[in-house]
Order: sequence, then structure tokens, then C-alpha cells
Amino acid sequence: MAPIFEHEIVFDPAHAADALRSLPASAGIVALFGQANTDRPHLLRAANLRRRLQSLLEPTEGQTKRLNLRDRIARIAWREAGSDFESLLLLHRAMAFAFGAEEARKRMRLSSPYTVRFAAENRFPRIYVTNHLRRRSLRTTFGPFASRFAAERYCEAVEELFLIRRCYLELHPSPEDPGCIYGEINKCMAPCQQRVTDEEYSAECQRVLSFLETHGASRIGELEAERDEASANMMFEEAAAAHARAAKVKSAAALADELVQPLSDLRAVLLMPCPSRDDDEAPHVAAFQFADGCIRGPHRVSLLGVRLAKEQAEVGSSLFAQPMMLAPVPLEGEAAAETAPTESAASKRETAAANASAEERVLAAIAALDEGSGAEDMTELGDHLAMLKRWYYRPEKQRTGAIFFRERDSWPVRRMVRAAARIAAGATAPVLPPA
Repeated sequence: MAPIFEHEIVFDPAHAADALRSLPASAGIVALFGQANTDRPHLLRAANLRRRLQSLLEPTEGQTKRLNLRDRIARIAWREAGSDFESLLLLHRAMAFAFGAEEARKRMRLSSPYTVRFAAENRFPRIYVTNHLRRRSLRTTFGPFASRFAAERYCEAVEELFLIRRCYLELHPSPEDPGCIYGEINKCMAPCQQRVTDEEYSAECQRVLSFLETHGASRIGELEAERDEASANMMFEEAAAAHARAAKVKSAAALADELVQPLSDLRAVLLMPCPSRDDDEAPHVAAFQFADGCIRGPHRVSLLGVRLAKEQAEVGSSLFAQPMMLAPVPLEGEAAAETAPTESAASKRETAAANASAEERVLAAIAALDEGSGAEDMTELGDHLAMLKRWYYRPEKQRTGAIFFRERDSWPVRRMVRAAARIAAGATAPVLPPA
């Protein structure tokens, strides 16, 4: 478990106070190891590591039912975390390493989130809600949703916009088939009764798939073009009807958050507060990436040369008020003469990273995260989707950090740098003592 935990000490019950003083009073995860090497560690996360371990390892006064592990612990390992999301991810990795993926899933109460799947493999495709993930269907599985209710609500709204079937039966088309109520009220093309050809039904299904892939933009574009054409031809009643249909489509599309995407293509970068280090010359943020079915990171990103949001608000945006916004650039000859005799390869890389712009450092962090491995199986994909969903669908005031998606095949780097400055400003703000 060494790659997960950064610090480790030997615990002696006789000198518990000295050991506990070495722990930080910040958030993170901790592992408590027993006397025998075969003992399984006690893993937990806490908002304040020192205070949490004091309650577990300090001597108790009188009789109490509170858990106390004072006489059972021989070693303490820990790692600081800058956010609750990072703590959750690190705890999952530690539990999966120590206990196995299945037990880690049970202990952390992770379950695959609900999604909307387009059954493209069926002769007569339909959409339905499921939390069962299959590798061959990830391209046409859209999610994750906050809950089963949210997924069903979106699925029903999409079905109201198109004439695809809603039944789950295996169809054997025949003119003598009794059909269903949706066919009677003209809300289904009724392929079971052979009212349409397979090609006509496939065309309608392709429109549904385009709607799901574009968050409704494909259908909205069609209706708005129809509205504009009718308006240009002075057909105002038809234009009003097309406008009403477009509004209905927008309402249905709004039921799916930006996170809801084809699971095979879901990529996002998350920026979170980062625990500070003694050798930091500037604030940092932690970058995470969801890609290929798993969460990668954290990767530290320096904000050297970036004015934090709070500082910029206090002193204004003038370069005269912020002289640090203009970084001095040494002449090439002087820089080479000064650094050539003493700099190693590692220090040269650090110098190059420091001289890079904030946008370049963010892109370098994303490139480094791109090299990580993907999910090995659908169970791991479900676990990481569950952790991402647990963070994303929190109330906005309780959600620390920011998430970004690709826009036109590129990352919104400038917005990411501004968000990183706000996150770092919030993380470095002084905490006032309680009154």
C-alpha cells in the first residue's frame, strides 16, 4: 500500500500523544495496522485526521462503548487529501488493494448508476432504463443519472417525442397482432402490426439515437429550421406549432445533465483543492480525469504566476497594481550560462514547467493523465461511475471543485485556469475560529 499512503509512523501506546501530534489536522485517509503482518488494516477517511485518531487511540476515561484501538495498533499510515472527492477515491483504491474490489464495493456502498440504453442490437430497437453495464453496449448507453427516477423520467420524455415502441416483448410482426394502446392513439409506429417497414422504423430509431447523442440538439435544429421556414412563408400557425414542439423538445433534453453522455465517450477533467507542501512556491490544484471508464489522478498543477480570484478582486486588474503578472524572461545566453553547470535533467524539467504558462501546465497535466490505464471490467467502470455520480449530483453549494468537458474536440483551458484560481483562493482562505 506504499504507493497510496505518503507517510507512515510506528505507534507506541506509551507515547501516543507524540505520535498523534505528527498527524496533520486536515482531511485525508488513514490505515491502522495491527501487530501481525497478516492482520488486515483498519481503513477510514476523516475531515480531520488528528482529531479522528485521537478518538480512536487516546486512552479512554471510565467505561465507554466508543471504539478504541489503542492496544491493537502498531503502525499508522496516512495521506492528506484536498477534497472529499479525493478522499473517496483514495479510500476506494486502498480498500481495493487491501480487501479486493468486491469487498471494497460493499464497504463503500457503491453500485452502478442508472442509465438509459438504446437497444441497437434488436430488430426493433427501443430505449429503457438499466443499471447493468455491458461492454458491447457502452456506445449506446447514456448516463450516469442521479437516480432511477431521473433516468425513467428522461426516458419517458424522449419516448413522448418519437414513435418508437415502448413494449419489452419479443415482436413477431403480423397484421393479426392485437397491438397496444400506444398504437391505437398513434404514439407508436406499431411494427408489431406491420404498419411500417423495417426501414421506416429504423429511420425513426436513428432520430432517437441522434437525439440522445446530441442532448436533443439534432431535433431542436430540425424544428427551428421548420419554424423559420414557415415564418418566412407567412405561415404563422405552422410556425407557432413548430415553436411549441421545439420548446417541448428542449424541456425533455433539459432532464439530462451535461454529465449524461455515451459511456464509451464520457471524458471529463475535474479540478479540486490540493493539499499544500512545505516546498510549494505557489498554490496548486489537483487535476483528475474520467476517461476510458475510470478516474485518474490526482495530478498537481501549479498556479505560479496566476493571480488568485480574491487577490485580483482586492487589487484590481491593472498591471501596475499587479506587477507579478509580468514575469521576467532571462536572455537565452544568460540563462544557459547560469544553468548549464549545475542543473540536472530533473531540475531542467521543473524549470521548464515553471516557465510554462498556466494554460500549458493544465494541458500538460491532462496529457499526463491520458497515459493512465482504463477500467479492466464493467464492475470497475460501475464503481468509478458511482463515485463520479456521488460527487456531481450533490447540491452545488456542497460540491467542492469544478468539472469540464471537451468542447469542439478541445478543452476549455482558459475557463479551467480561471476556475483553478477560484478553487485555490477558496482553499487558501483563512479559517476563522468559532465565536
